[in-house]
Amino acid sequence: MRDAIARALFWVLSVLIPPRPGRHSAEYLAAQPPQPAPVPPWSRPWTGPTKEEAAAYFRRQAKTASELRLHRERRRALYYATRGVDLPYTYPGAPFPRSAFVAAG
Repeated sequence: MRDAIARALFWVLSVLIPPRPGRHSAEYLAAQPPQPAPVPPWSRPWTGPTKEEAAAYFRRQAKTASELRLHRERRRALYYATRGVDLPYTYPGAPFPRSAFVAAG
């Protein structure tokens, strides 16, 4: 019974309300402006970084890497210092040379 009622209601609504053209109808597709053809990427010149920009990037990376290496060395020295181990940690301008850390024994 419900099926018959639903069909009757669907028929009444389809008669009273005119259908709108959907996205896949011929009317809708005809009303749309044509899409431009995609431009192939090899039709444009290379837009990557120049030699100077790449060199500057790698210089910044090297500077960052050396700073990270220095931080890692300092953290390692701090780790061993908290455990009472003298790590031969030195740096340019340090008050003690590397040989000062050799254990006498």
